[in-house]
Amino acid sequence: MEASATVTQAGTASNSPDWLAKLKQTGMVPLLIGGAAFIGLVFALVMWASAPEYRVLYSNLSEADGGRIVTQLDTMQVPYQLNGNGTILVPSNDVHKLRLQMAEQGLPQGGNAGFSLMDNQAFGISQFAEQVNFQRALEGELASSMESLGPVLKARVHLAMAKASVFVREREPAKASVILTLHPGRKLGDGQVQAIIHMVSSSVPELAPEQVTVVDQYGSLLSNSNQEDAQIGSKLEYIHQLERSYQERIENILSPILGRDNIQAQVVAEVDFAKREATAERYSPNQTPETAAIRSIQRNLSMQGNGQGASGVPGALSNTPPGVAASPIESITNADEATTADNANPQQIQQDQVVNYEVDRTVEHVDHQRGQLQRLSVAVVINHRSVLDEEGVPQLVPRSEEELDYINRLVRQAMGFSEVRGDQLEVVNSVFVRQRTTDEQLPWYEQPSMVDFIKQLARYVVAGIGVLLLYLLILRPLLKRYAPAPAVTETPETRGRLRAVVGDDDDDAVAANSNNRSRRAGGGYADDDELEVDDNTPSDPFHWPKQQRNASYVQALAKAKEAAQSNPRQVARILQNWMNEDDHV
Repeated sequence: MEASATVTQAGTASNSPDWLAKLKQTGMVPLLIGGAAFIGLVFALVMWASAPEYRVLYSNLSEADGGRIVTQLDTMQVPYQLNGNGTILVPSNDVHKLRLQMAEQGLPQGGNAGFSLMDNQAFGISQFAEQVNFQRALEGELASSMESLGPVLKARVHLAMAKASVFVREREPAKASVILTLHPGRKLGDGQVQAIIHMVSSSVPELAPEQVTVVDQYGSLLSNSNQEDAQIGSKLEYIHQLERSYQERIENILSPILGRDNIQAQVVAEVDFAKREATAERYSPNQTPETAAIRSIQRNLSMQGNGQGASGVPGALSNTPPGVAASPIESITNADEATTADNANPQQIQQDQVVNYEVDRTVEHVDHQRGQLQRLSVAVVINHRSVLDEEGVPQLVPRSEEELDYINRLVRQAMGFSEVRGDQLEVVNSVFVRQRTTDEQLPWYEQPSMVDFIKQLARYVVAGIGVLLLYLLILRPLLKRYAPAPAVTETPETRGRLRAVVGDDDDDAVAANSNNRSRRAGGGYADDDELEVDDNTPSDPFHWPKQQRNASYVQALAKAKEAAQSNPRQVARILQNWMNEDDHV
């Protein structure tokens, strides 16, 4: 009766409204905690697998622009994430649409103040304030222009404007400093640095390119005052372009004859970038008077004596014209008299002529520009000829000397071979090693769409594996631990085993032991003769109160000890058979 009262009190306590106490008594708390954890992890994995992929909407935003964009995203009810350095992430499917919508709203406005500063000036602003605003606006516009370059992430410009003065000695030239923040892994070429310098110099009055300093975020000086050193990169690029030009000429003229895959040409050009000026004055040898150019001619004529002067007796007779011609004898006499008169008065004439010819002189002034080609060295490799043998298999055979000589002449004409310049040419016939060509098209598993699909599929696979591991490692052990054992059906074989333990003649004891074993398999060990159970006690021993279960366990343990002491061999044999049955199961 005392036991019955005890069980009744325990049953009454088990029906108390305190559900937490009931859970503690039944041992379901770990199972519920494990189940809740399993459900939570499954939910987290599903949410992670179905979460959208986020990409960068804007980066390196100022606080003002970032706040405006976040406010606009909240208004549009678009999910977003914030990272360091002013980066805003949004779902990848909405990136382009959101950028267009933000551009429609004028976002981001940018951190550089441009000429918009001049829009809202006060009416009574001073000249100094107006000049400062103009300088700030000019600096902002220059910085925005530099940020439009690919490698430049952020730019700042500082200007020192020139001060005007009526005195030349007091004039100060304008100066500028540029600080560039480059993208990680990017750098500016020499040409780009020179472009920035000239852009700043052209935008500021009285600013020479030599007065512009460009520095990167690491403090490295990008601008160089020595223009010759700064042009080394451009000189090398010019040489490479020249070599590629000659190489293309050679390959283009030989490709239709030999095939593009059977030709390899390399060109080395020696270029002189020195600047030279030369003045030459040349005099040609003396030329014949007929071909020479006359500069001047000087002639002198002098006469001495009476010549044909007047003679005879002065008077009327000398001025009278001659009369009628006389006879021939008289004419001869008169001629002799005239000759005698001429010899009496002789005349001397002297004539001088000086001719000055021009001197053939040549004055030549030559200004040699930079980049003069000094010499070309060309090497051409020709593949062997492919011919078919008797079995139709292609074979490579060397080319003939006549064919190589023909190719040599073509290459000479294509490159403009000059012996005076010292050009060199070498044509070699050799076997080409065929390399395996790779298809330019990406394989299907490297296509961007397939890569995205594999990434998305991998997320679901990882989530499924995580759920399976949670079930195998957490939920399944808990279910096995707290699940009720199946009821044991009494058979003649099991009854014989029990009779062997407790004795063959005691059928009631065998039945009691069989009943105890069945209850042990179901979770209870109470003996009906020794433990009274009222109507409020649950039928399943698993749900018995803790006190009742402890009492049943003590009674069953006592009976097992008694059987082991009375017949230890038989008990050992029974336990061995049970272990073998469990192994088979």
